[in-house]
Amino acid sequence: MVSRIVEVNNAALHCQIEGPSDAPVVVFSNSLGTDFRIWDAVVADLSQDFRVLRYDKRGHGLSDDPEDGWSMGELVSDLAALMDHFGISGAAVVGLSVGGLIAQGLAAERPDLVRTMVLADTAARIGNDDMWNERIAKVQADGLGSMADGILERWFAPEFHSHPDFPMWRNMLVRTTAQGYARVCAAIRDTDLLESTARLSLPVLAVVGDKDGSTPPDMVRETAELIGGSSFQIIRGAGHLPCVEKPEVFTSLLRDFLKAQA
Repeated sequence: MVSRIVEVNNAALHCQIEGPSDAPVVVFSNSLGTDFRIWDAVVADLSQDFRVLRYDKRGHGLSDDPEDGWSMGELVSDLAALMDHFGISGAAVVGLSVGGLIAQGLAAERPDLVRTMVLADTAARIGNDDMWNERIAKVQADGLGSMADGILERWFAPEFHSHPDFPMWRNMLVRTTAQGYARVCAAIRDTDLLESTARLSLPVLAVVGDKDGSTPPDMVRETAELIGGSSFQIIRGAGHLPCVEKPEVFTSLLRDFLKAQA
């Protein structure tokens, strides 16, 4: 397992691909303010039986932080180009938060790439203009450190704040560049996928932590209901990042879903 840099869409994206080369492929797209380490525990299990691709979107982790190309369309194109680079099609795409918006956009624009989809703690439309504009102004003026406590309260259930690993996730957040964070906020603000997601026809599992303060269960359920035949699961005792807080539960749900679609 070796991480690498792949140049796509005028940006160098940090990614990692692992697991048996002839196995079904699962692609992970992560949330605002995180890098692909949020999937570590899930991938450690899943990569025994699946080919797994995960990556840091632009402005996050070890990927480039370019001056332009920050619309949701560009973020979707980044993932499409990355999958094309590795010769991946017909994958199960797992998207968390903004990663879920990217997954929905990818399924609408490049259905050849997406066979099944898992929407984790996400929606077809997240928040409103005022909320995102306020957040953008705050991060540009004061940096992510000034916002970290509030963000982490939405990310994690209260019990997890005393977990030994909690400082690691806080450090991951605050070390995201202000530019990268703000520009992805703007992409989310400008994205409404209600119509295109309602036209999708593919197997979908939607999951959400019951204590998610960013995309609460009702919001996720409403998006799941846009797609005929989708299933919906609540993960108890988890916030916005159930793959970190409850990786065994998340992985079990994911495996069951993938097995049902095999």
